[in-house]
This record gives sequence, structure tokens and C-alpha cells, in this order.
Amino acid sequence: MTAVLMNFCRALLLVLVLVAPRAFAHKASDAYLQLDAKGESSTLRVDVALRDLDVALDLDADGDGRLTWGEIKAAWPSVETYLRSNVAVQGCEWSEASRALERRADGVYAALTLKGRCADGSAPAIRYTVLREIDPTHRGLAYVMAAGGAPRLMVLDPSKPAQWAEPLQPAVSSATDASPAPSSRRTPGSMDADHGATMDPGARRGEGIASPVEFIREGITHIVTGYDHVLFLICLMLPAVMRRGPQGWMPVERLSQALLPVLGIVTAFTVAHSITLGLAAMKWVSLPPSFIEPAIAVTIVLAAIDNLRPIFANRRALVTFLFGLIHGFGFANVLAELNLPPADFAWALLQFNVGIELGQLAIVAVVVALLFLLRQRRRYPRWVISGGSCAAIVVGVLWFIERTANVSLLPM
Repeated sequence: MTAVLMNFCRALLLVLVLVAPRAFAHKASDAYLQLDAKGESSTLRVDVALRDLDVALDLDADGDGRLTWGEIKAAWPSVETYLRSNVAVQGCEWSEASRALERRADGVYAALTLKGRCADGSAPAIRYTVLREIDPTHRGLAYVMAAGGAPRLMVLDPSKPAQWAEPLQPAVSSATDASPAPSSRRTPGSMDADHGATMDPGARRGEGIASPVEFIREGITHIVTGYDHVLFLICLMLPAVMRRGPQGWMPVERLSQALLPVLGIVTAFTVAHSITLGLAAMKWVSLPPSFIEPAIAVTIVLAAIDNLRPIFANRRALVTFLFGLIHGFGFANVLAELNLPPADFAWALLQFNVGIELGQLAIVAVVVALLFLLRQRRRYPRWVISGGSCAAIVVGVLWFIERTANVSLLPM
């Protein structure tokens, strides 16, 4: 009983010391923009998740943790003012505005559409600072159509507000008809924000794609800031520099003895999440976030328990593969919502997955190297393997409760 209590105390200590206050969010925050700069009849649409706007503007007036239609309608003037002040296009003046709500795979979004006039030009500048002081992981995915060039998809970083579109490059797809951006697609659940009426879905898709660096960088951001994925990987690596024998844990002699098993397990995870990332992003397989997010928390708890008392025996790579299938759904939303044409989508998916793998390899290299340096310490098994696994169990259980009961238990 004393040992259990000590491990629990160590777990809480590790949570408080090692985990940053914002390290409990799962999905990196994304907004979707469409700019159609065509002179006198230009439009700009901005879609931002209500959960993000609530953080910035405190939409939940009664503080009960739920947004009602009345609260959203009352807050719309503030939402419009906030978006107008944080999203601007050089050379464009907006004279009309319309509002809507759109249900996406990861929640409900506020959609503000501005109409007006843009000066002629092939490379308008976008100033984007939404959530700049609140969430450093936030990104805007902008689909830009302007005179004199093919459509282009851009990744907007609020920390770099002056984002000039490069000379527009030809799209990967062969289509020549410039159609509305994927974020302008309405689902049957979309509603007019002023009247609450259901709106008809649109049908046309975007035809542009970002440069390779942009989506590779986005993939890296999604794995590095996907803290539940990172915690799962760390759970797999904690015992990698030790061997369990009759006398207990013993440190490995060479770094390769730690890396090779880890690479095998991480490869299984990579293959699995790549499969479901593609299937989910192409919408061939769909599971609701209400199932996926708690399931990811469960995989963390099970991986940590396996470190304390083996429950998977010699089947850890197989189990990791199965868990990786679940984690793949957690990466898919950003691409699924873009709804790009097949050729553009395949290119974006490849870039995004390469970014995820680069970020994952960097995490593995840093963590395994650090653990290898610590392995000779006498208390490594107790403090790192047992204490770290108990900390992961605590966080995983709290995440599971948060994601199933829609409550907030961890600092944000």
C-alpha cells in the first residue's frame, strides 16, 4: 500500500513539474479561410471553431460549460468585431457581412462571410492574428483565389501576421475552373446564424495546394502539439533502455539495444496511424470524435499499465499497431475538412504524413537519448518507469473523464 501511495505522489509531482499548463489540449487548433479576390465582387469567408472563440471572447455567458443558441446569437456582434480586427486583406474593403454556423467533424464553427471590393492584384496580403496571444498552435488554412494565377492553399501562422501570398503556382490537379474553397462547403447541418435556418450544401471544391514545406510543417505541428499522441509514445519508450530479468530491471549496455526495439514499435504505430489517417481524411472510414478522443486516452492508460505489469506479453508491437489505428483518426480532421480534389488531396496527405513522421522521429531521438543517459541511475526503474507510468495513468484517466463527461479537470 505504501508503494502505491508513493507512486501516486510521484505521478502528481511529475504532472505538475513536467507538464505545461496548456499541454492538455489534443487537437491543434485550425480555422478555415476562403478569399476570392475578383475586383468589385470579392468575398472573404472565415470559419473559426466556437470552442476557440469561447476562449478568446468568453461566449459562455452563464459559465455552465455549454454554449446555447441564445448565447451564440447574443455574442455574434463581438464575434464579427473580433474576426474583422484579426483577419484583414490588403487592398480589400468589405461592405456586407453574413453569418452562419457549420457543424464539422470536430465541432461547430462560426462562419463569417464578407463581401466587398478588392484592388486588382495577383498576390494579396493576408493579416491573420486570430488567437495570437492565446494559442500558439493555432493556424489558419486559407484558400486564395486571385486574378492572374491558379488557386493556392496557404497555412497562416498568427505569430507572423503579415502573410504575403507567393506568386500563385499551378495546382497539382488538372482542373482549370477556379471554384470555391473547401471551407465554403456547407453541410446539411449548417445554419444561418441570424435566423437558425438550415442552409443548402454547396457542391464545388477547392483546386489549390500549399507548398511542400507548409504542409510538412503543419504535420510536425500536429504531432508535437498533439500531447496525447506524444504521451503515448513516451509510455512506449520509458522501459526501452532497460531489460526486465529475474533480478528486476537492468540497464542495456548499448544505445542500439534500446533503439532497435523502439524503432520496431514506432514503425508499427506509424504504419497503423498512416492507414487510418488516409482512410479517415478521405472519408472512407468515419468515427466520431466522441469515440476517438476517449479511446486515445484509454490507449495511454493501457500502455502505461503494461510498463508496470506486463499485460501484452510479447505482443507489444501488434498491440501498438492496433492502438495506432485509433490514433490515426485523431490526425485526420485537418485534411478531411479541406475536401480537396483527389490529386491535390493525395499530395497534401503525403506532405502532412511526412511532417508527422519527422516530428515523431525527433521526439523518439530526443527521449531515447535522454533516457539512455539516465538508465544507470539506481532509482531509474522506480522514478522513471514506475513514476512516469503512474503519471501517464493519472493524466490518461483525467483525459478520459474530460472527454466523456464534457467537464474540465485539468488546467488549460
